[in-house]
Amino acid sequence: MAFARTCSVALVGVEGVVVEVQADLEPGVAAFTLVGLPDKSLMESKDRVRAAVVNSGTAWPQKKLTVGLSPASVPKSGSGFDLAVAAAVLGAAERVDPRVLADIVMIGELGLDGRVRPVRGVLPAVLAAADAGYEQVVVPECAAAEASLVPGVSVLGVRSLRQLIAILADEPVPDEEQDEQGRPDPLLAGLRVPGTGAATGMHSIGASQHDHGHDLADVVGQTSARTAVEVAAAGGHHLFLEGPPGAGKTMLAERLSAILPRLGRQESLEVTAVHSVAGLLPPGKPLIDVAPYCAPHHSATMQALVGGGQGMARPGAVSLSHRGVLFLDETPEFSNQALDALRQPLEAGHVVIARSAGVVRFPAKFLMVLAANPCPCGRFSQRDDLCECPPSAIRRYQARLSGPLLDRVDLRVEVDRITRTELTAVGARGESSATVADRVRAARERAVERLAGTPWCTNSEVPGRELRSRWYAVPGAMDEAERNLERGVLTARGLDRVLRVAWTVADLVGHDRPDATDVALALQLRTGVPRGVPMAIGALT
Repeated sequence: MAFARTCSVALVGVEGVVVEVQADLEPGVAAFTLVGLPDKSLMESKDRVRAAVVNSGTAWPQKKLTVGLSPASVPKSGSGFDLAVAAAVLGAAERVDPRVLADIVMIGELGLDGRVRPVRGVLPAVLAAADAGYEQVVVPECAAAEASLVPGVSVLGVRSLRQLIAILADEPVPDEEQDEQGRPDPLLAGLRVPGTGAATGMHSIGASQHDHGHDLADVVGQTSARTAVEVAAAGGHHLFLEGPPGAGKTMLAERLSAILPRLGRQESLEVTAVHSVAGLLPPGKPLIDVAPYCAPHHSATMQALVGGGQGMARPGAVSLSHRGVLFLDETPEFSNQALDALRQPLEAGHVVIARSAGVVRFPAKFLMVLAANPCPCGRFSQRDDLCECPPSAIRRYQARLSGPLLDRVDLRVEVDRITRTELTAVGARGESSATVADRVRAARERAVERLAGTPWCTNSEVPGRELRSRWYAVPGAMDEAERNLERGVLTARGLDRVLRVAWTVADLVGHDRPDATDVALALQLRTGVPRGVPMAIGALT
C-alpha cells in the first residue's frame, strides 16, 4: 500500500492541535493535491516540497499524490507543515519506512534547496505534541534549543531534508556546509514579524537585576512615585503616573521591570510561547526568564494592543507583556476604543479574539502602567499658574481616561516637577534597583506563603470576597477606608483594591496583618489625598 502518515502541529493562538499528515500514491496522471483546510501559504507548500525533495537527490514519485491534513475541520496556516508533508510523501514512495514516521511530530519549513528553515511558534507546538503523548519531535536545527525546553520529549534538530532522509533510512548522515562566521544566518531571515522590532517597543527588553542601564537610583527625588513603583512590583498592582513632562514618569516605568522577580519555570514557558508565536524571541536565548516590558506608541490601534489582524489573530501588546509590564505613555492620546478594550484583559487575565477563521485565546496577565500629563501643554498644577490651557481643554483632556478604566488602577500618584535643589544635590541618590528588588522578592515570598493552597500568587489576584472573609486586617484599620466608601470617594471595587494594596504594604514592611498605617498609605496611593504617613517604605519598617 503506497500510504504513509506522520504528524505536525497547527497553532491556534498559543495553543496547538496535533495534525496527522497523510500521503497516498495511486496510479494515474502525476498530480499533487493538498486537502484539509489549508491556507494560501500552506497551499504553496506543494511547490516547495517538490523542489526540496528533488534538490535533495531523491526522485519525485510520478503518480497521483494526495496529501490530507486531518482533522480537516481545523484551519491550518503557515509553512511549518512542509517537513511533515515531505516525509509523508517519501514514506508513501517507500524511500523511508512508513512505520518509522507514524509516531514522530515534524515542524519546519523547507527551502527550495532542501534546507530546513525555522518557523514561529516552535515551543507551543512542541508543548501541544507533548500534551498529546508524542515523545519524538523533529525541528530545524536552529530551533532545537527552544524545542528542548519541553521536558519528556526527544528533540532532533536537522539542517536539511537530506539529513532527515538519511536518519530515517538509517544511512550515513551527510554533512551540511556551515555559513561563514560573522555573517547573519540566512535560515533566520524572515522569522521575525515585520514591524515588531526594538524600535517599536513591541519587544521584550528583559530588564532584570542584571540590566545595569535602568537603575532606580537614577531617579532624582519622587519619593511617592518610587514607593508606588515598589508597591506595584510587590503586589502586581496597576499604576497611574500623572505629572508634567520631564518629571521622570517614563524613567520610573522603564525601571519597574528591573525590580520584578525572575519568572518561574511555568511562567517562563508561557512568556516564551507568546513571543515565539509573535517571532520576537531574542537571538540565542530560547527561554525568557525575566519580566518582559512592552511600550507601544500612542498611535497603536485596538488590534495592536489586544491582538488581531487578518486571518488568524496574532498576539498584541497585552499578550507580549504577559507576566511583565505594559507601559502606555501619553495615555490620553490613545484612542478611546483601544483603551476601553483593555478592561476585559485587566479583569480576566486573558484575551479572547473571535475571527471568521476561528476563536483565539491569548494570555494577558500583565502589570499596567499609565502615564499622562495633567493637561495638553503639561504645565497645569495646583501650586503654580504656568498653564495656558482653557479649563474646557483641561476637562476634555482628562476625560479621555474613562472612569471604569481608572477604577481598575490600584495606585495613582502625582509626579511632581523636579526642583533645582533636588537635581543638583550631591549624594542624594535614592535606593538602587537591587535593594528594592530584594524587598520586592521578600514581599512576594510572604504573599506566596500566605496564599499557599489557593490559585493566586500575588495580592492583586485575590478576589475581594476572599480578602474580607479569610484574611482580615487589624481590627479598626479599615475604618477610614470604609468612611471613604460611604462618602463616595471609593467604589466597592476601590475598597477591595485598597485592602489588596494594604496587604502588599504589610508584606513589604514585614507585618503579619495590615494595620492602620498600612491602610492609610494604601489610601494615599489610591486617592492621592495625604494621610499623614511616611511615603518611603523604609520609614515604615
